[in-house]
Amino acid sequence: MAMEFDLISAGTRVESNSEGGKVDVSASQTRTFLCELEITEQIEQESLDVSIWGSADGENWGAKPILKLPQRFYRGETRMVLDLTSRPEVKFIRAAWELNRWGRVSPTPMFLIALHLQEVPAMAHPAAINPASPVALG
Repeated sequence: MAMEFDLISAGTRVESNSEGGKVDVSASQTRTFLCELEITEQIEQESLDVSIWGSADGENWGAKPILKLPQRFYRGETRMVLDLTSRPEVKFIRAAWELNRWGRVSPTPMFLIALHLQEVPAMAHPAAINPASPVALG
């Protein structure tokens, strides 16, 4: 069964830099995830940077994220693929976010966000699906 989970629960209100809880991904079969960041509310003149961090033990998260999503300013969805196949030491992941605010109005940034991950299933070879059918190769 493919893994599916939230690194940031839907409707989470963020007003300062922080990070979410860790998720154990060691049971993942493909170690590849579709990440969907959704911003449902925001105020003007602010930015959001979301990153995903990896850890072998769930305690030490290293100096750099394993994935950095594009900086966002407005409502909408952003999708990226997190591929952990070349990082076998990563057993846990968590999200972190940084906010920036500028301008002459309220100095506190605010976003309502969610970060959902869904494991990308392994691609089956056509011959494995129906071994009796011939496979045409270019």
